[in-house]
Amino acid sequence: MYKLSINERYSIEAERTVAAGLLINGVKSEADIKQLRPGIYHVIENNRSYNVEIVNFNGDEKIAEIKVNNHIYHITAKDQFDILLDKLGFSDLNSARISEIKAPMPGLVLKVFVNKGDTIKKGDNLFVLEAMKMENIIKSPADVVVEKILIKSGDKVEKGQILMSF
Repeated sequence: MYKLSINERYSIEAERTVAAGLLINGVKSEADIKQLRPGIYHVIENNRSYNVEIVNFNGDEKIAEIKVNNHIYHITAKDQFDILLDKLGFSDLNSARISEIKAPMPGLVLKVFVNKGDTIKKGDNLFVLEAMKMENIIKSPADVVVEKILIKSGDKVEKGQILMSF
């Protein structure tokens, strides 16, 4: 079972069962769904026709952007485990909260990609650290705003040394 939020305005429950097929809010869907090409579908339900295109899909974050008859919809999904985590008050466990980045190993800072005050998204490059003749791009583990940068190109750092704070 999935709880879907559409444009953060509408909520529906969708479930696929062996016996009943696709259930939308507990009601069996009689939709005729045909895939035309990868990511493009034609749907007929209740004598209405819909052209559906998957514009963007992120399975890890359970979000999608679909276009239905030229209207874009943003969809977020929660499975039974996400719902249980919400009920137990643990829904924020997947979002990392960090206040600083420490050097993962001793090395030489080759390049710093960010500046104080920059808003950084999870996965954005922060700096390059050379260690044992290898260049390692250190990425942001969370969405943050840079408060302090304690390094510059050419600095030698030790393992565990604080390099940036957020």
